[in-house]
Amino acid sequence: MLATQKALEELARKRDQLRAYQSQHGAGLSAYRELLGSLRDRFPDAGALNAALDAIASTGETQIGARPTAEYGAWRSQHANALPVFPFAHDFAHHEEARAWAELLRGVTTFAVDGSQLPPWRDASVPLALIQVALFENPHQPPAPYIKDATVTLLSPEELVSAEPDEADARSGEDYGYSERITHLRRYELEIELIVARMAALAAKGIQRERVVAFYDGSLIPSFALKAPPAYRNRYARAARSLLSASARHRIPLIGYIDTSYARDILTMLAALGDGRQMAGKQPLPGKAESRSLRDALLWHGWLRWGDRTPAFRSARYDLARLSQAEPNQSDDDEANRATEVAFVYLQTALDRPPARLEFPLWMLDEGLLEHVMDVTRAEVIAGGGYPYPIEAADATAVISAVDRAQFYALFQEFAEHEGLQFSFSRKALSKSRRRL
Repeated sequence: MLATQKALEELARKRDQLRAYQSQHGAGLSAYRELLGSLRDRFPDAGALNAALDAIASTGETQIGARPTAEYGAWRSQHANALPVFPFAHDFAHHEEARAWAELLRGVTTFAVDGSQLPPWRDASVPLALIQVALFENPHQPPAPYIKDATVTLLSPEELVSAEPDEADARSGEDYGYSERITHLRRYELEIELIVARMAALAAKGIQRERVVAFYDGSLIPSFALKAPPAYRNRYARAARSLLSASARHRIPLIGYIDTSYARDILTMLAALGDGRQMAGKQPLPGKAESRSLRDALLWHGWLRWGDRTPAFRSARYDLARLSQAEPNQSDDDEANRATEVAFVYLQTALDRPPARLEFPLWMLDEGLLEHVMDVTRAEVIAGGGYPYPIEAADATAVISAVDRAQFYALFQEFAEHEGLQFSFSRKALSKSRRRL
């Protein structure tokens, strides 16, 4: 139980530090936002901005983070906004009006995949991991039913022990002799495999690309894998590339939805562009330490109405290339590599939060599908009450709760006894489990 009064006293004791942080954070954000607002005057079109970024990238000393797309020029020519914004064309008086507009989903098949896992329980005598990956698919065409299904995969002791071991536990310094990291990787791979399979199945039915949208809960660029050993990095990159390639091959639009994004691609681009000579007399950018709390989404926070979005930018992090640097037989085909390029926008889906980041394959922009897919996403956000309904439904189907964990180990204990296998729990762990349910 939280000692509430003592927690309040501690917050009061740190009041000045919290205020100083807020002031520093606001000043840094203001400087970057000022730089973002200067793009209109400094770069008349995407070509000029790309040329400036090319010059910076050629030095090999600075990351450029992001690049503009053709939508940059459309923003400059069609909208007078100081910041790069595409206003949403509708303004709903009430939720019923919004839901009526969301009827555009009728006849559009949307689906999402999400997963959950039980990592090996250190207080059990046998290392086992359970992965559950769920699909939710809705054709939005009554009386055709929606699909809600889950697949379950068990990682055996052999699979966990034979994988590259994790680092020693940070608290105890112990090496448990098996890998938890492989559980996260296998969940990721299984999620991707299920999305790719559904894309193939829907494409085989001949559904037109305007009539289907796939959602993935997370980034299409697994940057987190950069910290993993090479064998893991390569598998993450291979899975990510397979997803992007499947989207391009089947021409099925794909959205990677990040509700709370910590990406810094635009900040990196602005920092690369905004040296002292170009920004003479302007507020200086914060140092590296001071800017660590900033993120792209905050640049537009408070400046967008519901449904507004930014122009599309192309990711220039090169994370997939960096992840795959040790991968043998990586394709040098320009068309194949183009198929795996990722772009992104920021879309305002809730007025009390920064905009969400939506990532998508670049081919969608090239073929004029982006605004249609944005409308489908807006409609699903309305249906989900602030979050895309297919992702919400897939998550609810996939999630494994504390009660589920206890149930799984009870099932396994029964199975082990029936099969004559030796299996035991830590008494302390069982006591904690009972008290926290």
